[in-house]
Amino acid sequence: MYENNQNTYQAGYQTPPQNTYQAYSQYAQQVPPQQEPQPPQPSPKKHATASKLLMSVCMGLLFGIFAGVGLYTVRLVTPAEVPAQAGAQAVTSGTASTAAPAALPDMEELQNLLSNGETQVTVLTKEETDLTGVVADVMPSMVSITEHYTISTTYWGQTYTQDGEGSGSGIIIGETDDEYIIVTNNHVVEDANDLEITFIDNTTAPAYLKGLDASTDVAVIAVMKEDLDDETMDTIKVAELGDSDSLVLGQNVIAIGNALGYGQSVTTGIVSALDREITTSDGNTQRYIQTDAAINPGNSGGALLNMAGQVVGINSNKMGGESIEGMGYAIPITAVRETIEEFMGRDTLIEVDEDDMGFIGIYMQEVTEQISKYYGIPVGIYVSEVVEGSGAENAGIIAGDVVVGVNGSNVKSIDSLMKLMKYYAIGDNVDITFMRNEGGEYVEHTVTVTLGEKP
Repeated sequence: MYENNQNTYQAGYQTPPQNTYQAYSQYAQQVPPQQEPQPPQPSPKKHATASKLLMSVCMGLLFGIFAGVGLYTVRLVTPAEVPAQAGAQAVTSGTASTAAPAALPDMEELQNLLSNGETQVTVLTKEETDLTGVVADVMPSMVSITEHYTISTTYWGQTYTQDGEGSGSGIIIGETDDEYIIVTNNHVVEDANDLEITFIDNTTAPAYLKGLDASTDVAVIAVMKEDLDDETMDTIKVAELGDSDSLVLGQNVIAIGNALGYGQSVTTGIVSALDREITTSDGNTQRYIQTDAAINPGNSGGALLNMAGQVVGINSNKMGGESIEGMGYAIPITAVRETIEEFMGRDTLIEVDEDDMGFIGIYMQEVTEQISKYYGIPVGIYVSEVVEGSGAENAGIIAGDVVVGVNGSNVKSIDSLMKLMKYYAIGDNVDITFMRNEGGEYVEHTVTVTLGEKP
């Protein structure tokens, strides 16, 4: 709103002249007394009434003149509206006026006023708060993940199985000549018998494992381009990874993911805390980004973005509980970038036929969290016996060792080991990581095992 310049406004007023009655009285005092007889004077009452009447008329005329000049000045220097430009707001300096102008000056008149220095205009830019452009740009990089798994339960010596289905999210982070590479959470895919990816155009394709890391809760999977049509490949795009180390408290962020398995959804919030140390239910301790952006089941593996549309975190719904509100967590992308890049360089694991699956050559027992705490043995696969002449024996694995990894992917249960082994055939070489008790302390070792035929 344009306001009046006080000096300009006051310049429109003129000093009121003396009223006629006062001027006549001063003149009468200067005239010498007459010697000849004076005519009869009006009574004092009549004289006072005439003077008041004359003064009222004069003051009314003067008020009309002043009011006209004032209104003209206000109209001239107070434009109430200026054609606004997108994303900007015009504000004038001066003293506010409550008078509403009868007419508005055009742009030419306003420019003349500005050039004459009669008023000042300051343009204030408006912070961009519309996120639709950012979301539209990154959404083709987001995918929904559906996992199919099997639950095995044993009652009275009988084993029962039940098929199940879960949902999660992923981010397209790379592309090769043959495949698109996707990052997600380890807990989204670690128990899957198979994975199905849904892209932004609602087309689906199977996904294959490249690497898992339970300690950081990160996994990398791939979709073969031969399983996609040209239209889908023209629609999807690779996300840009940002720098989570540059985040500050209070910074705006966007969370995108397949919440509750309903498809991609968008929530917003701020960075509530950085380097928040949390121990998950499986015993892994890691530092997370805390945000008040809603992160629900199904959001795991999705993207936490800055306002530039860069991925600064991988959302995880593994922490917290139903009673906690406004506390979501994401894995800082910078902290796991090296692990992701290492997995991206690996060969994609294609499941082999059961008859062709390779055999390490060990008999094993599972070391759970409870057993680990009670006996002081690392969580993993305890080697109770080594098969004579097997790849394990040839590589130097002995009874008492605890297997904790296969080709860089962590294993903590017999089930997780068997899920990994289904990708390796007889004759393949795999790196087996195990812990060995040396003088009362477990020391990590890694050996290469040539897989043999299952006895």
